[in-house]
Amino acid sequence: MFKKEFEEALEVLQKFVSHDEHFVQMEEAGRLMVESIKGGHKILSCGNGGSMCDAMHFAEELSGQFRKPRPALPAIAISDPSHITCAANDYGFESIFSRYIEAVGQPGDVLLAISTSGNSANVVKAA
Repeated sequence: MFKKEFEEALEVLQKFVSHDEHFVQMEEAGRLMVESIKGGHKILSCGNGGSMCDAMHFAEELSGQFRKPRPALPAIAISDPSHITCAANDYGFESIFSRYIEAVGQPGDVLLAISTSGNSANVVKAA
């Protein structure tokens, strides 16, 4: 059972690395984030379900430490349950992330919007 799961994951990774444009896109996203942080701005991240966990982990690695000691970098995952339930109740679930960005987002900030399908209405609206 486990071997099959690993073989499927390996197949997905092999397909991914066979397309150079994926790396070009990731490098461009990285450049945008570096420029934003160097300009005194922050990285916001969001997603639903497991993608929210990814968004939280990404922000933690920036504000915490990744592999070696370095200064903390400004990053926030939009994951506060009190905000999410308030915004969902008052504005609808599709606005939970965009409403937060209205409150704390500034020109020059970067949003890492994570969606497995690419079609999550609340993530797309935030982007």
